Amino acid sequence: MVDVAKLLDPVSKARRRRSAPLVLEIDLTEGLSDEAPADPLGQLLARRHQRLSDLIEGIRRGAHDPRVVALAARIDGRPLGFARVQELRAAVVAFRAAGKPTVAWSESFGDFGPGTVPYYLATAFEEIALLPTGLVGLTGLGMHTTFFRSAIDKLGVEYQAGARHEYKNAVNVFTETGYTDAHREAAGRIVESLGEQVVEGIAEGRGLTPERVRELTDRGPLLAGEALETGLVDRLAYRDEVYADLLGRFGDGARPGASARLQYVTRYHHRHAVASRVSTARSRDHIGLISGIGVIATGRSRRSPLGGGATMGSDTVTAAFRAAREDDTVKAVVFRVDSRGGSAVASDIIRREVALTRDAGTPVIVSMGDFAGSGGYYIALGGDLIVAQPGTLTGSIGVYTAKPVLTGLMDRLGVATDSIDGAAHAGMFGTDRGFSDSEWERINAMLDSIYRDFTGKVAEARGMTPEQVHEVARGRVWTGRDARDRGLVDELGGLETAVRLAREKAGMPGAALRPYPSAGPLERLIPAESSEDRAAAPQGRLDAWGSLAEISARLGLPAAGPLAMPGSWEIG
Repeated sequence: MVDVAKLLDPVSKARRRRSAPLVLEIDLTEGLSDEAPADPLGQLLARRHQRLSDLIEGIRRGAHDPRVVALAARIDGRPLGFARVQELRAAVVAFRAAGKPTVAWSESFGDFGPGTVPYYLATAFEEIALLPTGLVGLTGLGMHTTFFRSAIDKLGVEYQAGARHEYKNAVNVFTETGYTDAHREAAGRIVESLGEQVVEGIAEGRGLTPERVRELTDRGPLLAGEALETGLVDRLAYRDEVYADLLGRFGDGARPGASARLQYVTRYHHRHAVASRVSTARSRDHIGLISGIGVIATGRSRRSPLGGGATMGSDTVTAAFRAAREDDTVKAVVFRVDSRGGSAVASDIIRREVALTRDAGTPVIVSMGDFAGSGGYYIALGGDLIVAQPGTLTGSIGVYTAKPVLTGLMDRLGVATDSIDGAAHAGMFGTDRGFSDSEWERINAMLDSIYRDFTGKVAEARGMTPEQVHEVARGRVWTGRDARDRGLVDELGGLETAVRLAREKAGMPGAALRPYPSAGPLERLIPAESSEDRAAAPQGRLDAWGSLAEISARLGLPAAGPLAMPGSWEIG
C-alpha cells in the first residue's frame, strides 16, 4: 500500500522551508567587490566575491521583510576598504533600527596582525562574539611608506620628477629618504581623520567614551578574555554555539511548524531582485548604475586573469553614458567611482560624457567608493551631486610625471645604448638620459597646463574661485569628511544615499536600481553596431599586463598616468 504521507513529506518540507523565518548571513572572508566584471572570465573568477551593492540592497530589503528575523556576519582580520566598511555599517545600523537582532562573530580580529577596521565594522552589530582563543587587534590606524631612494642610488638609477604641487608626492618614494613636511602633514591628517571616525564608531557601538576607546586601543591587541572583560565583545563562543543560540531564538515558538534557517544575503537579494524585475516588467523605468572602477585609461575597460585590479577604459564608460541618455527607461544614473586616477586625457573624456548626460536631463549622482582621487575626482565633476563616505580618500587635485634614468645601472651591468634622434626632443621620454633644459621647459608647460585645466574645472563645477580651489588642491588627498567641509563633496553617505538622491532627482521614489547597461550571453556575441550602440559599453577586455602594472607604476613608468593619487594608501 502506498504511504501517501511519505510521498507528500518532501512537499511539506519544501513548503515549510519557504515559509520558515530567515536569518540572513554575511561571510566577509571571501572578499568584497564593487562591481561585477563585464567579461565572462572575470565573472567566473569573481563568483565567490560578493558585490557591495547586492549586500546593501539585500540588508535594506531584509530590514522591511517580516520573514527576515535577524542578521549574522562572519568577520575576520583581512582588510575590506574603509569606505566599504562604512557603507556596511550604515546598512547594519538601519537593519537594527527595524528592531531585528544583529550578531557579528569572528575567529579573530587580526591573528597576530592589525584588526582595527574589521573590529570597527563589527561594532555596528548589536552583539559581538569572539572565539575563546581569538584576539581583538584594536591597535589603531597607521600609514606606512617605504622609501627606495638610497637603494636606487646604489643601483645607479636617478629619478627625474615634476609635480603640481607639494602634496603630489607619488614619486617621493624614489626621490626622498623619508617624509617631506608636506607629505607628513597630509598623511598625518588622513590618519587623524580616519582615526577619529573609528573612535566615534566604536564608542557609539559599544557604549564607551571616546577616551576609553583610545585607552583600550593603546593597550591592544587584546586577548579574548581581556576583550570580554573590557566590554569590547559580548561573549566568547565557537561558531556552533553562536548559530545554535541565534537560530534557537526563532524556532517553533516564533512560527509554529517552521524552524529558522540561514541564507546568505546575496542569495536572498538575487531571488527577490529577479521576482521584482518580473513583477515590474511593465514599468521598465529605473535608475541606472554605471561603474567606474580602477586605473583610468583610454580604450576599453580591462581586467587581468592574473589579478592586479581593473582598468577603467574611457571608451567603455562613455559608451555607457551615451546609451543611458538615449534610453528612455533610464530616469537617472548613479555613477559609482572607485579609482585612484590615471590618464588626464581619459579622465577628461569621461567627465565630458557625464556632463553631457546631466545636461541632457538625465540626473547623475556620483557615489565615491574607497578612493576617488586625482583622475577619480576629475571624472566626478560632471555629475549633479557628489556623495562620499567620511572615510573615502578623494581630492588629490594635482599632476605629476616622472621617469627613471637608468644610465648608471646600465653602465654597471655592461649594457650600452645608443640612439639616433631626428629632432631635438625625439628621445626625451627615454630612460637612457635625463631631461635637457628645453625638455624640462616642455614638461613644466604640460604640468602647468594640466593643473590649470584641472583646477579650473573644479572651480566651475563646485562654484569656487581659483584661489579657493588652489588652497584645497596642490595634490593633497582628503578624507570624505574633510572634503565635504572644504566644498569638494556635497553629501556624506554611501551607495544607498546616492540612490535616494537619484530617485528624488528623477521624481521616482520607488524606482529600481539596475547595473547599466547589462548584456545577455547572446548580446555579447553580436558586435556593436557603432560606438553609439548600448552593446558597446559592457564589452571589457582581458589584459595580460595585469598585476605587473603595479610594478611598472612603482618604477615610474606610465602605467597609470599623470592624474594618479600618490602612494599606496594602505591603511591598517
